[in-house]
Amino acid sequence: MPPAPRTATSLSRLLSGWLAGGFGLVVVGLGGWWFTVAVGVIVHLGLLEFFRMAQFKGIRPAAKTTLVAVQLLLVSTQVAAGSLWPGGGMAGDVAAAVLPASGAVICGWLLLQPVTGTIADIAASVFGLFYLGFLPSHWIKLRDLTDPALAPALDGLGWPWSPGMALTLLACLMIVATDIGSYVIGRRLGRHVLSPISPGKTVEGALGGVLCALLVGAVGGVLLGWRWGWLIGAVLGAVVSLFALVGDLTESMMKRDAGLKDSGDAIPGHGGILDRIDSYLFVPAVVYSLVTLVLPLLQRG
Repeated sequence: MPPAPRTATSLSRLLSGWLAGGFGLVVVGLGGWWFTVAVGVIVHLGLLEFFRMAQFKGIRPAAKTTLVAVQLLLVSTQVAAGSLWPGGGMAGDVAAAVLPASGAVICGWLLLQPVTGTIADIAASVFGLFYLGFLPSHWIKLRDLTDPALAPALDGLGWPWSPGMALTLLACLMIVATDIGSYVIGRRLGRHVLSPISPGKTVEGALGGVLCALLVGAVGGVLLGWRWGWLIGAVLGAVVSLFALVGDLTESMMKRDAGLKDSGDAIPGHGGILDRIDSYLFVPAVVYSLVTLVLPLLQRG
């Protein structure tokens, strides 16, 4: 059964979308603490929406403790990247310790409540720390990359064209390409529902999103000067598209379980913060791992 037709895009949706895109370009270009603060604000608002969904299910997460722990994780990640102390040093050890220490503190907090926490309370709190803390912290790691070998074509261009800025921008463009491709192809050719979790998404739309991200990745790989850039970039684009789709469907699954249409109403025409960043949550950890672990191996020889 084909999905229901989509309604026309409203002016408020278009305007808020363009403003969000412009804001994203500015903070990615600025990098450093500007970028970290922007990520921190977005993550904070998204985490409030996540806990709101959990509370709709009768779950009592350690909201305040987790909110603080997430911000500590983001700040320590930026410090470890060398913003304050070049090389990271002890700051890197602190950043690595924040996640497990925060998990222990969350469990301890729930134990001290008048009504002892449940498995669901612990799971929601720790997942919130992972989902909107650990995963987004990789945007900061990605943006702060400085190794010129990761973007040979940019060597010598100067600010703002650092490898981290270029890779962050490329990752974002591949996610945008996935969204556009899925929407356009799904609207024109979509016939088969991809998942009952989100009836508006189709198999054809998902394939269109992967194809568009693949093309953007191929162009990006060539522009960055990678060896076999078109092929490596295309593979990266396909991987990004798939993980963006997983992020989108994960948030849809949580909203469906909570009985909500949108995670919130923070953005006119778009719903909540989580509704807009869901595709951006799983992607940075994957991109960071691939460009720092796999790309150097492929560039040898």
